[in-house]
This record gives sequence, C-alpha cells and structure tokens, in this order.
Amino acid sequence: MIEALEGFEWDAGNSEKNWKRHQVTQAECEQIFANLPLLVSVATQTGSREPRYFALGRTDSVRELAVVFTVRSKRVRVISARPMSRRERKEYAYAQVAATPEEADS
Repeated sequence: MIEALEGFEWDAGNSEKNWKRHQVTQAECEQIFANLPLLVSVATQTGSREPRYFALGRTDSVRELAVVFTVRSKRVRVISARPMSRRERKEYAYAQVAATPEEADS
C-alpha cells in the first residue's frame, strides 16, 4: 500500500495541533514513511467513514513517532502524530530485530 502513495496532503488544523500538543513537524511525519522499518496497521475504533491507518516509524533524527493517517487520492493525510508510547517502542524495537538479517557465523 505505502509503495503506491504519491505524497502528502496537509490540513493546517491537524498540523498545528500536532505541533502544539507534541512538537511534531510535518517534515518529521513525512520522514517516517521514508525510513525503515515502518509498521502500518488498520486503526481500530475510528468514528470516521474513511479507513484510517496507524503507523510506527522513525524520523531522520531517530525520533520514534506514532502517526494516524488516511489516504485520499493516493496521498497520505496525517490526522495525528505523537511520540511512541512505551508499549509502541517495544513493538517497534521487536520489529527492528525481526527485520535484521542474521549475521553469518564466522
């Protein structure tokens, strides 16, 4: 799914809210989609009619973020972004270990 996306669509209100509440910038949100690992799942308990997704990822400055987003016309529209919780950091760390190829025995 992520590979088919063609950029970002920003809502000024959501961007301002993410900055005021969590000091997360638009650039940081975009960076997690370019860095690996990126964990994406369908968000649960949304009151929205359109599907929402939940992503865990890392910025270029190694800040770990949790981002809720939707997709409109092949563009990511960020709804909210914040630092990962302790549980989310553990899940993300586990995914990193699982994604790392085992080193060959010497």
